[in-house]
Amino acid sequence: MTDVAQGGASAGGWSPERSAAGGHNPYLIAFVVSIATFMEVLDTTIANVALRHIAGGLAVGIDESTYVITSYLVANAVVLSISGWLSTVLGRKRFYMMCVATFSLASLLCGLAWSLQSLVLFRILQGLGGGGMATSEQAILADSFPPQKRGQAFAIYGVAVVVAPVIGPTLGGWITDTYSWHWVFLINVPMGLLSLLLVGTLVKEPSGAEEEREKLLSRGLRVDYVGFILIAVGLGSLEFVLDEGQRNDWFGSNMILCFALLAAFCLLALIPWELSRDDPIVDIRLLGKRQFGSCFLVMLGTFAVLIATTQLLPQLLQTELGYTAMLAGLALSPGGIATMMLMPVVGQLVGIVQPKYLIMFGAAVAGLSMWHLTGLTGDISYGYAALSRIYLAIGLPFLFLPVTTASYDGVPPEQTNQASALINVGRNIGGSMGVALSQTMLAQRQQFHQSRLIEHVAPSDLGYQQSIDAMTRFFEAQGSNATDAASQATAWVGQTLQQQVTFLAYIDVFWTLAIVAMLLIPIAAVLRPVDLHAPARGH
Repeated sequence: MTDVAQGGASAGGWSPERSAAGGHNPYLIAFVVSIATFMEVLDTTIANVALRHIAGGLAVGIDESTYVITSYLVANAVVLSISGWLSTVLGRKRFYMMCVATFSLASLLCGLAWSLQSLVLFRILQGLGGGGMATSEQAILADSFPPQKRGQAFAIYGVAVVVAPVIGPTLGGWITDTYSWHWVFLINVPMGLLSLLLVGTLVKEPSGAEEEREKLLSRGLRVDYVGFILIAVGLGSLEFVLDEGQRNDWFGSNMILCFALLAAFCLLALIPWELSRDDPIVDIRLLGKRQFGSCFLVMLGTFAVLIATTQLLPQLLQTELGYTAMLAGLALSPGGIATMMLMPVVGQLVGIVQPKYLIMFGAAVAGLSMWHLTGLTGDISYGYAALSRIYLAIGLPFLFLPVTTASYDGVPPEQTNQASALINVGRNIGGSMGVALSQTMLAQRQQFHQSRLIEHVAPSDLGYQQSIDAMTRFFEAQGSNATDAASQATAWVGQTLQQQVTFLAYIDVFWTLAIVAMLLIPIAAVLRPVDLHAPARGH
C-alpha cells in the first residue's frame, strides 16, 4: 500500500474507489498528469512574444495576428466550462487522453500552418483540446489524495500552472530568436506523446467514477443542449470582449458592444436554466455555496493579479527601458524559481494549517509586491524588476495551493468534476479580466496624467522656462548651436514628460492590483475550517 493510502487509512479508513493511482504511487500519478498541464498553460503565453514573427512569416498585420491568441482563449474557455460534464460522461481517463491527443495533433498542425486562416483554425482546435486537461487532472488529484496529503499533490500540479506562464515569454523569445515561430507549437508534440504514453500506462480509471458514469448513462444520456449553447456562446463572447476590447475602443465599437450584450444575455439566462435542470451541464449551484464560492472569487483575483503582471512587467521593461524580449522575460524567471522552491513547502503546510490563514498570508504578500512596484522610476534596475516578481512569487503558492485544496471541501464525490471545471473557469476568466482591465486602465490613466502635466508645459510657467534654459545650455555644451540646442531642449522636455506620464499610469495600475490582492483577505476570512484529517474521496 502506498504512503498516501496508509495516511488515508489512519485518518479514517481510506477507500481507493475513486483513486486513479491503482497500484502505483499517487505522487507519480500527480507528476504524470501535470506534464500536459505544463504544456497547455505554457502555450497560453509562449505564443505572445512570437506574434511579430508570425505576422511577418504569414504576411499579415500585427492586429490580425492577435487572433492567434484570441481564438485559442475563446475555444479554451468554451470547452473548459463543460469539461466537468464531459469527463463524467466519457470517463475521466478517456476524456483526458482525448484532450491531450487533440492538443498534440493541433500543435503539429499549427507548426505546419501555411496562412493566418489555417493557423487560427488549428489554434481553435488546440484550445478545444487544452481546455479539458486541467479539469480532469485536478479531479484526479482531489480524489486520489486525502486532505492532509492533497496539498503536496497540488504542489506538483501548481508548479505547472503557476510557473509555466512565467517562463513562457522567455522560452518563446528564445525559440523564435534561435529557430522560428513554428517551433513554438512543434515543441508540444513530443511532450504530448510522452504524456499519452505515461497516462495510458500508469493512470487507472477509478471504479467509483466508472459507476457514476454507468449510472448516468443507464438513465439515458440527456444532453443539456440549451445549457451548452448558453455557456459556450456566453463565455466565448466574454473572452472575446476581454481580449479585443482595448484594441477596438471597447463599447465605442459596435462589434464589441454586440458581443458584450450577447455574453450578458447568455450568462444571465444560464442561471435560471441550469438551476431548473436535473442534469445540468454546469452545476452553478456550487457557486452559491459559501466555501466553493469564496474559493472561486479568490482564484479569480489571484490569476487577475498574476497574469496582468506577467504581461505588464515585460511590456514596461521593453517599451520604456529598452530591454530585449528575452531579457524582459528573464526578469520574471527568479520569481518562477522562488515559486518552485516554495510549492513543496506550502504543500506540507496545507495539511497542517487551515487554508484560510495561508490564503490571507499569500494575499497580503501579493498586495505588498504590487505596492513595491508603485515605487517605479525611470532608472529602475533589473534587480528591482526581478525582486518585485520574487515578492509576488512568494505569495502565489500560499494562494494557489490552499484555495485549490479548500475548494473541494464539502463537495460531494459525484460533483468533483464539476467543481474542478468551475474553479478552472475562474482561473482563465480571472487572467483575461486582469489583462483587459489593467491595459484599459493604463491607457486611460496615461490620458489623465498627460492632460494634467501638459498644463505645466507652457512658456509662462517658471519651472518650464528653467528646464528649457538648463537643457539648452547642456546641448550647447555638447557642441550644438543655439537654434539646434533650443529645439533639442524642447524635444527633451516633451520626451521626459511622456515618460513620466507612462510611469505614473503604470503606478496607478499597480496600486489597483494591490487593492485587488488585499480584497482577497476578507474573502478568505469567510472560509470554513477544513477537516485536515478527513479521509479521501473514496467515501
